[in-house]
Amino acid sequence: MVRVIALLLLFCCSLPLRAETSLLISAKSGCTRADLQAAVDRYVDALKSGAPSSMPLASGAKYIENRKEIPLGRGIWQNPLPIDLHRSLLDVEACETFTEIISAKSRHQYVLGTRLKVIDKKISEIEALVTDKDDWLFNADNYLKYASQEKWDILPAAQRTDRQTLIIAANAYFDVFSDRSAAERVPWNIPCARLEGGAYTNPDNDPKATCTGGPPLEGTLKITNRRFIVDLDMGTVVGLVDFGEKDGWPDSHMFRLENGKVRYVHTLTVCPNGCELPKPKQ
Repeated sequence: MVRVIALLLLFCCSLPLRAETSLLISAKSGCTRADLQAAVDRYVDALKSGAPSSMPLASGAKYIENRKEIPLGRGIWQNPLPIDLHRSLLDVEACETFTEIISAKSRHQYVLGTRLKVIDKKISEIEALVTDKDDWLFNADNYLKYASQEKWDILPAAQRTDRQTLIIAANAYFDVFSDRSAAERVPWNIPCARLEGGAYTNPDNDPKATCTGGPPLEGTLKITNRRFIVDLDMGTVVGLVDFGEKDGWPDSHMFRLENGKVRYVHTLTVCPNGCELPKPKQ
């Protein structure tokens, strides 16, 4: 009898350890690129058809649009969305994706940047930045034109950059907005081009074009609430941030690095109350 009780106690005490070990194994296993791409494909198809229920949704899945949680089916989902171009980052470590979506040929033009959180091959969170004519430098025709000319393919292994270096490069860029000296830490490539809402810094495809002029309003405001999604195979990191401290604008900056240097930057910024910026500090 004593032996049976001892065995039962040993079994019960081992349950938390076994559960913790199982969670660690699950966390380490992450997601596959195929899993994440499948989720993205279903999301894009659902946007095209205006049918969010067609996605593989986890129980209690959240939908967040321009930083506000709303019922799935409202916002951008109220009508089918024609899509001219979409491009995705797949983060197998975080089990998240980020998809840039351009709808330029529709009656109401949009450019979207959407984060998906995937758990057990189901979508648990959808977080979308939805930009249109009232947002920062918006021009969907130009966004489609220039984005479609760029090359964002899978990089050869020798040209890839590790996760930490990608995030450091993105943070250095964001730091420039509050510290002008941070520009020296941004690993710029030549050529380099920035696409901001539709404004493009290298429309003539100049092979010597640079981005070393730095972002606008450098040294004037802080980029806060930074979160990152990283695709190592594509050499790409996106920062989901707030442009400013109090009531900051919802913003995404997507960076493509080749051989450790910034080749492209894409920016989407939502202006909830208009796009008038503070005057640069003297």
